[in-house]
Amino acid sequence: MTLHYRGFAKLSIASALLAASASVAAQVSLATVVDLAQRNSSAVKIAQADVAKADAVYSESKDVIIPSLSVSTGVPVFPEVGFTGQPPSIWSASMQSLVFSIPQKHYIDAARSGLRAATSRLKDAREQAALDASSAYVELDAVNRELEAAHQQETMAARLVEIEQQRAEAGVDPLSEMLQARLVAANVKLARLHLESRAAQLSKQLASLTGLPLGSIAPDHASIPEIPEVHAEDKPRTLPGIDAARLIARSRLDQARGDQETNYFPQLGFALQYYRNTTILNSVNQFFAKPLPANNFASGISIQIPLFDMGHRAKGRESAADALRAQVEAEQAQRQNDLAISDLTTSLRELDAQAEVAALKQQIAAEQVRTVETQLENGSGAGSASGAAAQLSPRAEQLAKIDERQKFTDSEEASLGLARARLGLLRALGHMQDWLNELHTK
Repeated sequence: MTLHYRGFAKLSIASALLAASASVAAQVSLATVVDLAQRNSSAVKIAQADVAKADAVYSESKDVIIPSLSVSTGVPVFPEVGFTGQPPSIWSASMQSLVFSIPQKHYIDAARSGLRAATSRLKDAREQAALDASSAYVELDAVNRELEAAHQQETMAARLVEIEQQRAEAGVDPLSEMLQARLVAANVKLARLHLESRAAQLSKQLASLTGLPLGSIAPDHASIPEIPEVHAEDKPRTLPGIDAARLIARSRLDQARGDQETNYFPQLGFALQYYRNTTILNSVNQFFAKPLPANNFASGISIQIPLFDMGHRAKGRESAADALRAQVEAEQAQRQNDLAISDLTTSLRELDAQAEVAALKQQIAAEQVRTVETQLENGSGAGSASGAAAQLSPRAEQLAKIDERQKFTDSEEASLGLARARLGLLRALGHMQDWLNELHTK
């Protein structure tokens, strides 16, 4: 499948979702959600506008050496009387350009670095939009599975309350056991309501990120690739955001050099002018020994030599201060990213261990459910001898199943925390593009 066809397919899916009712959810792949989020992101659109502006500034800095041509015309409204200070013309044309300027070379370099910085900021905005969409999508997928387990728990809790009510009415168990069962059911309901609130909030977040109708996105678990494991020991790549900060610092430095050298180096310019003079509605020939010529042409090289300009010197100091600030901000961004890598690496080790513990607890709980079910089916096997273990009741089965579903939810939460930390470390190490490439192969 070519990239063109793949992009067309994603746009077709997005169009179909937009046409659908907001109350109907359809399975949407993670790759499609990420693409829509990048297209809909305000930060991405702003960055695209910044790239267009930076490209125009770069062209403007280079195009000063290209001669500019302008034509003007004018017809007198009333007859002119006397000598007006310049020969009257019906139309004129002028051409001018910069021929030589050492500071202009620095301005061009500054504009080029500014364009590269804007391009890096655009890439950074796209990666951040992809990270936000991926995190929300992965979390919604996990919460949906937890909700399914919560509904199963509610069914089991309702059965538990029914069993305890029957046993209390029969005088087998005290009233406190029934109250305890109702408490279990209430806690399960509370957990389910919390999960529903999270799911609703994540649905709103995805709708805002993608521009799709609220509730129209149902995560497709199969479309989520395994998040690659990266470590702080891996060679980090330069983040687009940090690269943009460095390029901005370089641009400010070139700008400062240009502003400072304007005070010391001459500038050469070329000019050309043509006037089409007229004697209509004027008496200009009365003031000259010979009739005014119709065609007048002039050209020349202008040399501008700086001698004393306090304004430009102050501008140079201002630009130098901006350059220093930009350099410090770039260094600060690098330090903050290094700290983020360190924090995420520490968290990853703990979250990995927590996920392993939670998975083992869930497996143990599943084995206990099977053990309880076997004992209920076959009996405890201890007989009725003195000291033998009591026969298990259906109450034990429901409690074991509820506990297993809770351990499943805990395992899902631990895995979700691990996934989010891995995505964050991918971003901090500059490997986010690897994740995006993996998405498009699913």
